[in-house]
Amino acid sequence: MRLSPLLAAALFTLTGTAHAASTIDKVEIRGLNADNEVEALMIENINVALSLNDVVGRRQGESRLEYLMTEAKAEAREAMEPFGYYSPEISVEAARPGGEDERITVVVSVDKGEPVRVRRSDLSIEGAGGKDRYLKEDLAAFIPQVGDIFDHTTYETSKTRIVRRLAERGYFDADFVNRRVEVTRAEHAADIDLTWASGIRYDMGPTTFHQTYFRQGLLDKLVYWEQGSYFHQGKLDRLRQSLAGLDYFSSIDIQAKPEDAVDGQVPVDVTLALAKRDVYTMGVSYGTESGAGVRLGLERRYVNSRGHKLSTQLDYAQKRKNLVTQYRIPAFKWLDGWYTVLAQGYDEQTDYIDTRLLKLSVARSGEINEYLTANASLNAVRERWAYSLPDDGSGVVVPVDYRYATFTYPELSASYVDVDNRTFPRRGIASTMTLRGGLEGAGSDANFAQVHLEARWFKGIGASDRFIARGELGHTFTDALNAMPPSLRYYAGGDRSIRGYQYREVGPRVDTGEGKFSVGAKNVLTASAEYEHYFNGSWGGAVFVDSGSAFDSGNDLQWRTGVGVGLRWKSPVGAVRVDLARGLDAPDSSFTIGLGIGAEF
Repeated sequence: MRLSPLLAAALFTLTGTAHAASTIDKVEIRGLNADNEVEALMIENINVALSLNDVVGRRQGESRLEYLMTEAKAEAREAMEPFGYYSPEISVEAARPGGEDERITVVVSVDKGEPVRVRRSDLSIEGAGGKDRYLKEDLAAFIPQVGDIFDHTTYETSKTRIVRRLAERGYFDADFVNRRVEVTRAEHAADIDLTWASGIRYDMGPTTFHQTYFRQGLLDKLVYWEQGSYFHQGKLDRLRQSLAGLDYFSSIDIQAKPEDAVDGQVPVDVTLALAKRDVYTMGVSYGTESGAGVRLGLERRYVNSRGHKLSTQLDYAQKRKNLVTQYRIPAFKWLDGWYTVLAQGYDEQTDYIDTRLLKLSVARSGEINEYLTANASLNAVRERWAYSLPDDGSGVVVPVDYRYATFTYPELSASYVDVDNRTFPRRGIASTMTLRGGLEGAGSDANFAQVHLEARWFKGIGASDRFIARGELGHTFTDALNAMPPSLRYYAGGDRSIRGYQYREVGPRVDTGEGKFSVGAKNVLTASAEYEHYFNGSWGGAVFVDSGSAFDSGNDLQWRTGVGVGLRWKSPVGAVRVDLARGLDAPDSSFTIGLGIGAEF
């Protein structure tokens, strides 16, 4: 049987196609700058859209390859539209780097062309929401605005922000009336038409707590709003924060129920699950002055149905013991916080000092706002102390000359924290101010007043670096410094002060049988600068310089400076900091090693 010339040519063509197969080695996107944030996203979007990427490394016949390359033009063009480029010039070519090699590189060249810009933007909210000041501000801030490139992501984000704001502010019946964007490719123009019908603004209805332990009505005091006041999601967020601050519950579920609203009032259901009642802690410690020790703790999250708390912490080391017991009662009125009764016993028998302290304190803490907390307390301290005497070589035992002090004084402290991340801040400031004072004849052995200020500033630099500046200032107003016990004096040196010097090393010193040791001072002034660099997401290093002193007056000011390097690790339990430091001004030790574990705040 003879074949016609036309059929023979067709069969020859098909046979040639079957043998002209190629393997796509890679796909390259050209014409866009990967260092530009927006264009980098364009490259990523095109790569996701290209079917060619699904067959990289796989052998393709000629007709299949031609089809994929033709489709790539449409896919790349469509992938550019979300960024406002509706008329890009796209070309797709295959290159054979090895000449006759079957492996090819597909090059997709992109010329963005002229972008589509917003020509007209009609935005409105009908109903009660149209008069809402915050919704008006959101409409005014809607982007893209007239003249901007019509970026789909920006547009959807702005639209979603208004939808969420309507829900947050109690417009639960809100819905779109118009939701249209018209793009005219020939004119490179986009017209936005968005209209919402807000419906009524709902009010806060009754709040119901679902829990089985605490007495009826106890948690109702945390609901600071009046039933019938306007609805706002922020009220529920603050309630959740207050409940979490109590540390009673393992889970907190707060749900507004607009579907059950009566007369425009939305009921709120709060479902709570109790956390484990007792928390036990145990650890070991070691200090060059205190020696080896153990730490034991017990916290009872809730003692009774009134929500009282009890905690006890014991630090028992060879030369230093500290026992603190606190009983806390929740303070639901005025400010979220606690009434606290504290008892402390402290005993230190180191090489240079023999001191014992008993302290009783009653306090009221409160959260003024999300950044500022305050604590007011009344404290009574009874302290006994003596410094070690030098051995004169006579062999005569000299009786220890103990000194005693009693001080009763009020104290007010306030902490301000405004950072982006309390675990590992890269931006923000934090400060604490403490004021205290006592009167002779009114529970104190001498007249005194103290002011103490600490501040920290965090600044992220690039993606991997961080700068931290810290300062401390303290001053004592008194004419009877000799009557002040060690616990009410200032010291410098140590991990949280001037690294490179031992704890309490810097300041006025006394000669003892074991050498010179600081006795505490009237004033303290320190400053620190630290720079951290992280080599990956978790590990990094630091360099730092600390400087300052503790002193009684300008005449005895002895400025001390320490420098060092550190290792940083963002562990699952918080930041771990290991510092190696050296004092530059006659330190007692050639270098110090400091270890810190935990979040910044």
